[in-house]
Amino acid sequence: MKNSIYIATFILVCMIGTTNLRAASLFQQEQTMQDNSFNQFKGEIMDSATKKPLIFATLTLEGSNISTVTNTEGEFALKIPSDVTEGNIVVSFLGYKTKTLPLSSFTEEDNEIYLDVFVTELSEVDLAVPNNAEQLVRETLKKKGENYFEDATVMTAFYRETIKKRRKNVSLSEAVVNIYKTPYTSKRRDAVELYKARKSTDYSKLDTLAFKLQGGPFNTLFIDIMKYPEYIFTTESISDYNFNFAGSTRVNNQLVYIVNFKQKKNILNQLYQGKLFINAKDKILTSAIYSLNITDKREAAKLFVRRKPSNAEVYPNEVAYRVDYREKNGKWYYGYSNVLLEFKIDWDKRLFNSVYSMSCEMAITDWEKNVTNQLPKYKQRLKSSIILGDEAIGFSDPDFWGEYNIIEPEKSIESAIKKIQRQLKRSKSSGESKP
Repeated sequence: MKNSIYIATFILVCMIGTTNLRAASLFQQEQTMQDNSFNQFKGEIMDSATKKPLIFATLTLEGSNISTVTNTEGEFALKIPSDVTEGNIVVSFLGYKTKTLPLSSFTEEDNEIYLDVFVTELSEVDLAVPNNAEQLVRETLKKKGENYFEDATVMTAFYRETIKKRRKNVSLSEAVVNIYKTPYTSKRRDAVELYKARKSTDYSKLDTLAFKLQGGPFNTLFIDIMKYPEYIFTTESISDYNFNFAGSTRVNNQLVYIVNFKQKKNILNQLYQGKLFINAKDKILTSAIYSLNITDKREAAKLFVRRKPSNAEVYPNEVAYRVDYREKNGKWYYGYSNVLLEFKIDWDKRLFNSVYSMSCEMAITDWEKNVTNQLPKYKQRLKSSIILGDEAIGFSDPDFWGEYNIIEPEKSIESAIKKIQRQLKRSKSSGESKP
């Protein structure tokens, strides 16, 4: 399947390489510039009935492009410029009633926000517009020129990728990137420029196996189905799927169809299965949640594994995707996406296997029209083959990220970072070289 998103790389190494000096220079900038330039508000978004955290809920400063999302524990950290003292924060989550709260009601810590479920059954009246689910999907893809950004834009995004061995954190890499996004009707690909980057890796957990993710921010960017439909629904491949309606919900009081899709049983390629959330009135894809339908683990492995140890077999257990779109002035744009990959490594002559998981996510935190339509110089652009973990080194103080909205780190990640920092301090005090 030549159009699949290739995103994982396994490399067997004997020792970790030397410091990347170019990446290290990114951290020689002033870290105190932003102390008073923004106000930060932290909290959690939960289901009002179950009190369970809502993962990937969106918070947006109304009338602006400033936004962030909650992490896998439902926590958020929203940064607002200090000169903005009035306004409303719009809190939304798929399948829940949108809530608008005054900025003045937020405190620095412990903001608890509860959302109410909003789910309706799909009625015969609802089905009066589309003739069938597949036709609705086709029409939605055709209408991207009407419903999505038609101007070139420059987007600021926060990107994060993590690697775990079973439940233990191995590596965390983060970056702020500039995305030079072309109109949705353009066939030109988006360009990505690295602005800042940082990483933290505990090599003691790697068992001589350097598990790396190739593609960096492009793994999340290419999940923008409306910009890159060729990675999932081409004119030819869309007929390889079965589509059916699975109910409806409401987002911002607008009816949204839920469409299930899954590859047909007679199709042997590794295709996808999942749900599409389509605005009923204007036929707009507002969100998509899907996964690779692994029909043959060896064939699936060929899509992702570039290099592996000769004494091991590597198979994907799960490959899951999500993309969310946002609306501004009647036009929609890519706002957030994430990828989750889990791999099993069967070693020769070993009783137990290894299980690694990696996730990457990217959230648009601000954007503006690219009036001059200029793109970064070729040398400044990230290549789609980038391994971010090799481009960044060290982990600076979280305040280094200044006014940029970030995805609040999970407690487990924070614990891993603190542990690694202690290890580095001990090794430095004992005169050992840093890994």
